Amino acid sequence: MSVVVVSNRVARAKPDEPLAGGLAAALLPMVRDSGAIWVGSSGQAGNATQTHDSFAKIEALGSGALATVDMPAKHYLGYYEGFANSALWPALHSRPDLIHTSADDYASYREINAFMARALVRFNSPEAVFWIQDYHFLALGADLRQLGVERPLGFFLHTPWADRRTMSAVPNCSDLAEAMLAYDLIGFQTVEDRQNFEDYLRTELGMNIVDGTVASHWGLTQLATFPIGIDVEEFSARATKAVNRPDVSRLRESLHGAKLVLGVDRLDYSKGIANRVRAFDRVLEIEPSLKRNVSLLQVAVPSRGNIKAYRELKSELAGLVGEVNGRHGEVDWSPIRYINKGFSQLTLAGFYRVAGVGLVTPLHDGMNLVAKEYVAAQNPLDPGVLVLSSFAGAARELDTALLVNPHDIDGMARQIATALKMSVEERRERWHAMVCKLKASSVQAWFAHFLHVLSDVRRMPLRAATRPIVLELASRRAANNY
Repeated sequence: MSVVVVSNRVARAKPDEPLAGGLAAALLPMVRDSGAIWVGSSGQAGNATQTHDSFAKIEALGSGALATVDMPAKHYLGYYEGFANSALWPALHSRPDLIHTSADDYASYREINAFMARALVRFNSPEAVFWIQDYHFLALGADLRQLGVERPLGFFLHTPWADRRTMSAVPNCSDLAEAMLAYDLIGFQTVEDRQNFEDYLRTELGMNIVDGTVASHWGLTQLATFPIGIDVEEFSARATKAVNRPDVSRLRESLHGAKLVLGVDRLDYSKGIANRVRAFDRVLEIEPSLKRNVSLLQVAVPSRGNIKAYRELKSELAGLVGEVNGRHGEVDWSPIRYINKGFSQLTLAGFYRVAGVGLVTPLHDGMNLVAKEYVAAQNPLDPGVLVLSSFAGAARELDTALLVNPHDIDGMARQIATALKMSVEERRERWHAMVCKLKASSVQAWFAHFLHVLSDVRRMPLRAATRPIVLELASRRAANNY
């Protein structure tokens, strides 16, 4: 089996450089160790219209390979900023009020999906299996089918899939959902995400789902849940190694014995950073004894700065941090350290190890690997406490974290204060339960499980597989009519 992994972003194995995001961090070790080919955008836009000229570079990545594509400049901005991140992203994260897109943006989105499909044809072979990642390429499977690719096609959505009414706010969403059914297998982070998608298919497209399988003119599509994990052992070893790195040592020394509360996010409205700052402000009001004894470090990596909602968020957060520091700070102490830049995975692992509290409070998140990385990075003898939003996919597994409602400022403040005062015995007990779950659902298990299910889905001949579904649907219709 020759696995071709496709995503908008790719990453290279450079431990001292920041990674582009959770998806890149998760896929990098899998491609490196599995021998897969990872295809994605080079980050360069050109004028190429023929895909045989579009590959900027193919290079080795461990036992695998990395292939990057120069996207056509005419359509890339409309695809990436205009539709993927100004229509799909806000809707998927339950913010339809932030949708701002046009018909031209949607046309560009479809053009880039079709362009990538033409580029991928070169990898089509009797042994090929294509695994497409995330919301940038919802229609890519349909474009591959139209080009005659008959090999197994899998798709995994790293974000949530919001409720039906929210997704209906996306222009052309029904066309995209129908195109997604060209995939043999569609994977989601949580059961709720899968159920939301099934509800959309039933209500908006009039389709029936039997045991997680839907039949369309493309054939059969299996819908399933595959919560993504991390390499716990590798991340733990990385954190142990990182504690003496210069950035980590300076951070630890600068605390002068105070406890550190840490948030690490892309600068995105879905991450709940503003409410997190408000909650920390509230902690200092209800627990004045904590002043000078605790500090919040918020790392907010710049993201999508050309989009209005992100520029406004950056301005809001800068002002909010300034207000809190002005209200509580002293000449030799600031309660919040706010940094707008990325750090390498190695350095972040060291930050996680130093932090007594990991604050992961998104308003809506598919999984959130920062939560899992924070747990993996802890010292087993003196672990920190994870304060986790119940609206992150990770909360389904990490249920011994201190779970919070990110819209409840006072509730978050109380849980942060609880975390700061928690005994070492309770911290160890909660951490042990979480790390055991992380080891049982590693990124290696996620990768292998998805590909195994995709192979099983394709083993069943289309006609043989369709017949019982058709009979079941006919039986249900007859019962309803009776």
